[in-house]
Amino acid sequence: MLLNQFIDHTLLKPTATPEEITQLCNEAIEHQFYAVCVNSGYVHLAVELLQFEKVKVAATVGFPLGAMSADAKVCEAKKCIEEGADEIDMVINIGFLKSGLTKSVREEISAVKKGIGTKVLKVILETCYLTDDEKKLACTIAEKAGADYVKTSTGFGTGGATLKDIQLMRDAVSMKVKIKASGGIKTGKEAIEYIANGVSRIGTSNGIQLLKTQ
Repeated sequence: MLLNQFIDHTLLKPTATPEEITQLCNEAIEHQFYAVCVNSGYVHLAVELLQFEKVKVAATVGFPLGAMSADAKVCEAKKCIEEGADEIDMVINIGFLKSGLTKSVREEISAVKKGIGTKVLKVILETCYLTDDEKKLACTIAEKAGADYVKTSTGFGTGGATLKDIQLMRDAVSMKVKIKASGGIKTGKEAIEYIANGVSRIGTSNGIQLLKTQ
């Protein structure tokens, strides 16, 4: 197993500079990570830097709160794809989910997926704010809405991925839907354990450290 090919090398902090995004992309090329994950404002730069490389570009949408309007998320996602992004990591409207507004959550995810066509859609649940039943419900909604992945966390909430949540999510979706674990994975050994439990992608800002500690 090549751990580097499971890693989305990530830089999403609000203070990220163009120079830091350039470094991120150069590191991704050097270590042949699967993708870089950047905020939508840096998609154009990341695409330019990686245009002749195998490394894909994933862009966050509605990040990190998920509380933007559905139209804003669709517009942002479409713009990212127009600029060359390969994948979209969108945050659900957490408050809608917790209030039982499941139709609105499903319609929003569906609209983003429709807007990006055949490109990969990862749906961020932000598990730290959800009960187990809400996590299962969010997974079910995401699959029905056409998501390619369900993802644990933004990395900006009160907690990140846990193996317990991964197992819960794996049980809640069919094998057509993949799982991305993000937030709090510190070592390569941990990452490999997550992969053994059904994770197809690891979102981390510590990708190089993970390779050193597997």
